[in-house]
Amino acid sequence: MSRILELFGSPAAESGHDWAETVASQRCPFLNGACVKIRKSQPDTAIGACAVAHGRNRLPLVICPHRLAQNSTVFVDCIHLLARHSPGNEFHLIPEVRIPGGSVDYFLASVNDRKVVDFVAIELQALDTTGTVWPERQRFLQSVGVSTDDDEHTSTKPFGINWKMSAKTILVQLHHKIKTLEAVDKRLALVVQDSFLDYMRREFDFDHVRDANRDDALQFHAYQFRTSPGGNGLRLSERLSTDSAGVERCLGLQASPNIALNDMFSTIERRLSDETLLNVIANAAGGNLAP
Repeated sequence: MSRILELFGSPAAESGHDWAETVASQRCPFLNGACVKIRKSQPDTAIGACAVAHGRNRLPLVICPHRLAQNSTVFVDCIHLLARHSPGNEFHLIPEVRIPGGSVDYFLASVNDRKVVDFVAIELQALDTTGTVWPERQRFLQSVGVSTDDDEHTSTKPFGINWKMSAKTILVQLHHKIKTLEAVDKRLALVVQDSFLDYMRREFDFDHVRDANRDDALQFHAYQFRTSPGGNGLRLSERLSTDSAGVERCLGLQASPNIALNDMFSTIERRLSDETLLNVIANAAGGNLAP
């Protein structure tokens, strides 16, 4: 059974689907345009894999962040974070906004008469894969009767899920961005799959991360990805929050000064010798202090 669960936004289990047309169009329904998940070796060819099955239990995992934007649900679920929004204001969704600390995927803004009243930053984070999903994609297409222009379907190269790198990368990025937003009393919502949040909770220090509080600068929005032949979907399953100090605790940065101090101790100790010994007796007699 194929590990591809969704290709170009269409469920792999959907019967009667015209996969040849779907692959030819290379369209992403979540971006309402061309798929941007491109093969490095073939810049004109989109991979199109949105979600895959992982492990013996075939856990459904989203591997493309744009997949999380289905029906704009994740954006609507952030409206309550616009503390200064008033009924009648317009909502604007601005992609790729640069701030000190990096680029943010989206800003959802409350706008009145072309003036921004309030905004919330939104990051969409999917899981990265180890290796390429291309051979699995090609095997899936072969299985549904679509001929491929390569023999990659015969490849035995595996792909996996890079849980640790995905989690560490986003937390480090958040550490840089959240301080900027916290300083101006704004919020950042991190949108992830519930399985991803569960992993971060197990592998990082999340004991201090609490049930969602709008006062916190960082909001975690976790979504359940539900698969169905008639159409896959997302449902908000959990919300948590913390502040910039909480992100540092997640990364274990409070322990870093001790680690750095131990490293410095080791560096000094490796260079100890008779020649580095400070001759206090010579100094008392008016000698040279230089070792």
